[in-house]
Amino acid sequence: MASSADIRQQFLKFFSARGHEQVPSGTLVPPNDPTLMFVNAGMVPFKDVFTGKETRGYRRATSSQKCIRISGKHNDLENVGVTARHHTFFEMLGNFSFGDYFKREAIEFAWEFVTKTVALDPERLVVTVFGGEEGYGPADDEAAAIWRDVSGLDAARIIRCGAKENFWQMGEVGPCGPCSEIHYCLGLDSTDPSTFGEEPAADGRGWFEIWNLVFMQFVRHEAGGSLHELPAPSVDTGAGLERMAVVGQDVFSNYDTDLLRPIVDLASEIAGRRYGGTQEAHDVSMRVIADHARTTAFLISEGIFPDKEDRAYVLRRVMRRAIRHGHQLGISEPFLHHCALKVVDLMNAVYPQLSEHRDLIRDVTEQEEERFRRTLRRGLDLLEENDAWLGDGADRVLPGDVAFKLYDTYGFPLDLQHVIGEEQGFRIDDAGFESALQEAKERSQGSKVGGPAVLDVYRQVLADVGPVSFTGYAEEDGQSEIVALIHNGVCVRELPIASGAEAGGDGLDGEVAEVVVRETPFYGERGGQAGDRGELRLGDVVFDVHDTQRPLDDLVIHRGTLRPGTARSTLRVGDEVSLRVDRAARVSTRRNHSATHLLHWALREVVGTSAVQKGSLVSSDRLRFDFSASRALSAQEIAEIEDLVNHAVLENTEITTEELPIAEAKERGAIGIFEEKYGATVRMVRIGPSLELCGGTHAYRTGDIGIFKILSDSGLAAGVRRIEACTGLRGLARFRAVDEELAKAAALLKSPPLETSQKASRALAKQRELEKEIERLNRQLIRGGKADLQARRVGDINVLASTVDVGDGKALRDMADQLKNRMTPAIVMLGSKSRDGKKALLVCSVSQELTDRYQAGAMIREAAAVVGGGGGGRADFAQAGGSDPSKLSEAVEVLYRLVQA
Repeated sequence: MASSADIRQQFLKFFSARGHEQVPSGTLVPPNDPTLMFVNAGMVPFKDVFTGKETRGYRRATSSQKCIRISGKHNDLENVGVTARHHTFFEMLGNFSFGDYFKREAIEFAWEFVTKTVALDPERLVVTVFGGEEGYGPADDEAAAIWRDVSGLDAARIIRCGAKENFWQMGEVGPCGPCSEIHYCLGLDSTDPSTFGEEPAADGRGWFEIWNLVFMQFVRHEAGGSLHELPAPSVDTGAGLERMAVVGQDVFSNYDTDLLRPIVDLASEIAGRRYGGTQEAHDVSMRVIADHARTTAFLISEGIFPDKEDRAYVLRRVMRRAIRHGHQLGISEPFLHHCALKVVDLMNAVYPQLSEHRDLIRDVTEQEEERFRRTLRRGLDLLEENDAWLGDGADRVLPGDVAFKLYDTYGFPLDLQHVIGEEQGFRIDDAGFESALQEAKERSQGSKVGGPAVLDVYRQVLADVGPVSFTGYAEEDGQSEIVALIHNGVCVRELPIASGAEAGGDGLDGEVAEVVVRETPFYGERGGQAGDRGELRLGDVVFDVHDTQRPLDDLVIHRGTLRPGTARSTLRVGDEVSLRVDRAARVSTRRNHSATHLLHWALREVVGTSAVQKGSLVSSDRLRFDFSASRALSAQEIAEIEDLVNHAVLENTEITTEELPIAEAKERGAIGIFEEKYGATVRMVRIGPSLELCGGTHAYRTGDIGIFKILSDSGLAAGVRRIEACTGLRGLARFRAVDEELAKAAALLKSPPLETSQKASRALAKQRELEKEIERLNRQLIRGGKADLQARRVGDINVLASTVDVGDGKALRDMADQLKNRMTPAIVMLGSKSRDGKKALLVCSVSQELTDRYQAGAMIREAAAVVGGGGGGRADFAQAGGSDPSKLSEAVEVLYRLVQA
């Protein structure tokens, strides 16, 4: 039996020997395709080649591409673990022709590979071709004839299907064409093609697709329009590696191949339950865990961390779904990181980024599971404590706004809420959830500047005037022609002047305008570096540039306000203006940007290569750096990082830049960041020991950076931390500010500055001793007052309702529990004024054996209503508050009425 690694290598070698360029797998996040959340097919990295937007140095290619299908129309999530074939993560083997060969060669290659290389029995194979359909063109008789000629299959094994099964299109418009699929009959005694089309058995036995050959033969220019022949038809094929491994390893399920079975077995071992390959819930759960562990490991290795938005939320949803299945298996401790590390062990030889980020995968996965287990317990407790959310009657519904709160505040994915609802007998108001979600999105978006309409204006400007040249690497001043002016989102020939505007005043009456010139030394915000400030001048007309943006590649926008002159009041398209960057701000920004590169290098030296850049902000007054991390930096690590950076600064080496092909830059050790998009040619910056890809402006020598000081290290999101730092004179100002504060603290403590911490420690220790004494006296007061509290006997229950003078919520809770335990079985309700006397405090404690008849949460709510408040809690304990402490005695007396009733 062939291993999956053998099958992958055989496929790539087979096509390499037939003139195909072997192309490494692209990333799971498509770098230049905003229409896709993840790469979901092998052809996605070649999309621009197929559409003619990109040309490469080859016309034939082969690859094994990482894919994820979990969003959009390709969403297999709910079927994962249930069927033998569905996955969120899989590998797609493929061969591609970009206007080179077509149907005959593609069919010949496929037939030779499956029958000769993989050695499948032709008697267990059928092929499908497009049978024709209105709107999609005639039947693909050409492909059918080639199959008969190449394979010798009889007509019964060449099956014609409709457009749904055998016609492919990139979208409503664009390239499209018929496709032809190869299907294999697995595990059945009879391979009669008349049984083709029947659903395979749950264990995987039956007919299933192993390869799809897409013939890009046509183009559709408008939705629903007619088809036109492409001048250079192409081929895109896809064969799932997991499915090929099934037939190559003589098993029935993808989960029994060497790609997934070791992870299933690990889940079985952790759960302490035998895996039987059945449709029983525990077997489904183990398969879900195996699949989701692969998605987890690969996405984290590409810099996607679990969070609340976009791809990060998809990952969180997958991880929490796996964790929930582990919970159902009875796994009580974090386990998913062990399964993710098994993925690393299985696949790092082919995908080395897995081993490079092994520690990061482990730490992020374990932290997310610990976080979610707390969330899960909290969510289940919330549902139990707030049963009123679900309403009364048979049709119990969780309101949409509550479901959204569980999602937004507590991290409960909606699909997980559905699962819990099915288990506990309620449903979710999905429409209400979507409404609350949309409202939240609208609130968060606010009034963003530069919406779709303005972006269309920018695109038109770029099309009209062409690329704007950036000259700011070498100079900070310049002369250039104004080629476009934008005011209120509209292109104008000249900037309008407010009525009554005077020379030197605000000519636009506070409104912001945008100026585009032919070439500029102003840096447009990009890659975390803030845009330049400065001025554009024509005589005594001045345009103050408050910000410079780069909304599109090759377009730089100068955003600011106009100051009219005396001889002339405005600026017009065609004017020749002088440009001057605010040099002080530019120098400070350059200093901070270069320091950021050294910080990145020092982090990797101290923490390791798992400290991967996740983002940055570089401006004239500060720098911040976001990086992947599973814990806070220690004080010693911060000191080491500062020392490394400052030593590099003191070396005062020249900072150099070089433009070169990206492949060469990577060979020389240059590093980039996950989210950045790079072209074929990149700019490489060397700053002392740091070598990075970067398009920003930098200092000339490392010594220009001056002092480097880390201000803070804080958590930003799951697996991401943020360092804020300063350089130069701002670093000096920081030291002075700390010295001043230290001097003030020393004066208050009457201590020399360098002995302040010792003096403060002694003062805090004394304060803690006093607090303990106060707490001891308070407990003594509570115990001493118990004799005045008399319980009533209601049936077989001791019931006590009283007001006490405690003033502290924790002390009140402790007192209620002590009294309940002393009188059990008992129900106790106590009320007290807050320490300031302005609020009412209430607690209710119920013996556990009485909670089937008496609910503390329900009783406390009625009592709280008397004092103008509310509250809730568990069946055995609840607490509440109110605004009218004068009615506390009346409130606690409610307890006797409720129990007697």
